Amino acid sequence: MGMLTGKIAVITGAASGIGRASALAFAREGASVVAVDRDGAALGHVAEAIGAIGGTALAHPADTGDEAEAIRYVELALSTFGGLDIVFANAGISGGMTPLLEQPVELWQEVLRVNLIGAFLAIKHAAPVMVARGRGSIVLTASVAALGASAGGAPYSASKAGVVSLAQTAANALSGTGVRVNAICPGLIETGMTKPIFDHARAKGTDKKIGQLNPLQRAGSPEEIAAMALFLAGDESSYVNGQAFAVDGGLSSTLPFTTPWR
Repeated sequence: MGMLTGKIAVITGAASGIGRASALAFAREGASVVAVDRDGAALGHVAEAIGAIGGTALAHPADTGDEAEAIRYVELALSTFGGLDIVFANAGISGGMTPLLEQPVELWQEVLRVNLIGAFLAIKHAAPVMVARGRGSIVLTASVAALGASAGGAPYSASKAGVVSLAQTAANALSGTGVRVNAICPGLIETGMTKPIFDHARAKGTDKKIGQLNPLQRAGSPEEIAAMALFLAGDESSYVNGQAFAVDGGLSSTLPFTTPWR
């Protein structure tokens, strides 16, 4: 208990899945949380859940790929809680599984806007506040799909590979400031985004095969990713910077596989 006592955190994509689990974990460890998501109704439930465990949270519905909204959630952290120590830029969309040669440019633009530009905006507007204080931790959600093929659609995978690069380049751009930037690469986790995969498997009676490609032979939970986010957000990871951590049951350690053309 108390890993983040006295710290102020912004978490995007906080209404469900990894973001929700992280918001609860951060609050449980003493952080005041600005919870950001497009789903305002679900976000309100998260704030209520944080209150129920004795934590402090502010729910802020927003599109995190919009620069004005990124400016706003940083301002809210400052005006409401008096500072900003941590940003977990977790919001993302999958983009679906339309075959590569049938994907419209608009699909790529939207996936990149939310997944990659949203992470950039979090850094752009949070980092100056942290630099002025000489410390801070920014955590980005990438994906195991950033590390190789066949773990997601092309726009999603490319956007998450960009997030890994962003963590590395931003960490170096902020050299000497005391602000750290790292990324998490989750494997298959049951969240709102992946729910159709799990629902389809359960309907077919093949849910026991979910995650069979990784050495642990199971899917992960949002709480397992939240545990890594908590570590990277806190002072225990004070010498960890510019890294991308696979939390994937070992999937990225195995030989590659190829999906069919269709």
